[in-house]
Amino acid sequence: MKIRRKRQRHEEQENFWPSFTDMISTIAIILFFVMFLMYINNIVTGKNLEFMRKELDDTQKQLESSKLEISQAENNLRLLKVELDKTMAEVEEGQIALKLSQEEIDAQKEVIASSNQELGDLRQKLQGIAVLRLDVLTAVKDSIEEKLGETNQAGEPLVTISDTGNIVINESLVFDTNSYDIKPEGQALLTQLANAFEEVLKDSEIRASIDAINIQGHTDERGSGSYNRELGSKRATAVVNYLMSANSNLDSRYGSFFMASSLSEYRPVTGGTSEADYAKNRRIEISVILKDSHVQNIIDTYLQDSIKVFEGE
Repeated sequence: MKIRRKRQRHEEQENFWPSFTDMISTIAIILFFVMFLMYINNIVTGKNLEFMRKELDDTQKQLESSKLEISQAENNLRLLKVELDKTMAEVEEGQIALKLSQEEIDAQKEVIASSNQELGDLRQKLQGIAVLRLDVLTAVKDSIEEKLGETNQAGEPLVTISDTGNIVINESLVFDTNSYDIKPEGQALLTQLANAFEEVLKDSEIRASIDAINIQGHTDERGSGSYNRELGSKRATAVVNYLMSANSNLDSRYGSFFMASSLSEYRPVTGGTSEADYAKNRRIEISVILKDSHVQNIIDTYLQDSIKVFEGE
């Protein structure tokens, strides 16, 4: 029994060492593979590390480039802010200037409105003077027509108002052809004319605006210029003399207003050469000449007022 046990123990010892050797070999192989894997891993890790380092360098470069762009952008932003501040300052100055300009415009509008008002007043005064001239002659015409009628027996108007605002007396009612002797039928007309002028000139305001009452003699184109001028002058003078003799009050009080002149054939009312046309051109015209000084005083007053307005700005 002892011998069997020893043998068995000896066999067990012999079987143990090969098994241990196999185990050591297995461990060595495993360690080898572990070390090999670690080596491979180191290789791979090194490459990854190098790749990551390269990416890090690229990222660093991009970051620096971005920092430079940001720095440039900040500089541009500062420049833009400076320009914006400058522009805002200019806008504010422009707004102030615009406000001042608007104030000046408003002031000018007030001056213009005031000037327009004064100009309107001047226009009304001048129109009043112009109307006064026509009113005087219209009053004379109405007075004659009231006393003597509007036409003679032949249906011809006794007096008319021309486009120039003058009283026109048909020459054939007062004179015969080539004569400056007043006809009897013309005497009644001139007598009433003298009375009408006396009534008109009684008004002191009217007298203040009138410089003269001009009796004009007109002829037709036939005959020489010297003859027609003399004939026209004689006829105009004859009319003035008759007016003064027909109304002594007109002569004594207002005779200084009347004057005689000749315009001969140079102011025809028609260019025709028929007898009817010649008859129209032969005429006595009465015009009222307004005082230049009276008109000038109105204008001077307006100018002085305008100067005061501008000086008061």
